[in-house]
Amino acid sequence: MVTTERQKILTIIFENEISYNEVPLFRGAVIQATGSETSHVLFHNHLGDGFRFSYPLIQYKRIHGKAAIVCIGEGTDIIGDFFSSVSPTVQLGDRTISLRIEKSLAQSVIIKVWDTSFRYSIRRWMPLNSQNYAKYMEFEDLVEKIVFLEGILTGNILSIAKGLGVNLMEQISVRLTHLDDPYIITVKSVKMMTFNADFVTNVSLPQFIGLGKDASIGFGTLFRADRKDNER
Repeated sequence: MVTTERQKILTIIFENEISYNEVPLFRGAVIQATGSETSHVLFHNHLGDGFRFSYPLIQYKRIHGKAAIVCIGEGTDIIGDFFSSVSPTVQLGDRTISLRIEKSLAQSVIIKVWDTSFRYSIRRWMPLNSQNYAKYMEFEDLVEKIVFLEGILTGNILSIAKGLGVNLMEQISVRLTHLDDPYIITVKSVKMMTFNADFVTNVSLPQFIGLGKDASIGFGTLFRADRKDNER
C-alpha cells in the first residue's frame, strides 16, 4: 500500500560508547531486553522460521562512537517496548553496560524526488553481493566501476522507498562525487567489500538511515552533508 512521502523518524543516541563490532551485539541485547522471540518482529525481522524481507524499521548503529537506534515509521510506535523493559542494563558480549540516553531527535521527513539536489555521505556501505561482485571486478576502468555503483545506489534508494510504501514516480538521479578505496570486513564469517562515499541525488532522505546490505546493523549509514551532527 502506498503511503505519504512523509515519514516519522526517531533517532536515539546513548551515552555508551561501542565499537563497530559491537553493533550486532547491541542489537541482540535490545532484542533480549524486549523478550527475545516474543518481542515485536520489527526488533529482529524474524517471522517464524523465516525473515521479514522488507526495509528494517528499527536499525542499530554506532553514531559519534556511541550506541544508537534509528526508528522509522511503525518502528517509532513500538520502540517503547524496549524502554518499558525491566532494566536498562544489557549484556554486550563480555561486558555489561547500563544504557543512558544522551539525546533523541524526532523528525518528520519527506522522501520524494525534487527539482534540486541533496548532498550525502554514506559510511560502511556494502553494495556488492556474490553476483554483482563478480561483475564489478570485471571492470578495469574506474569510470565503469563508479557508474555501476551509482546504479546499485539508485536501487538502494528505490528499495527504501518501496519498503516505506513511497512511490517515487519521477526520474531519480544519483552521482557519486567521492569514493574512498574499498576495504574488506568480515560479517558473519563472510568477507565483504565496503565503501565510504559521497554522493548527490534529487531524492530527500532522512539523516542516519541505512542503505544497502545489513542496514539494520549499522552498514550503509547515511549522513546529510549540510548537517553539523555528521560523523566523520
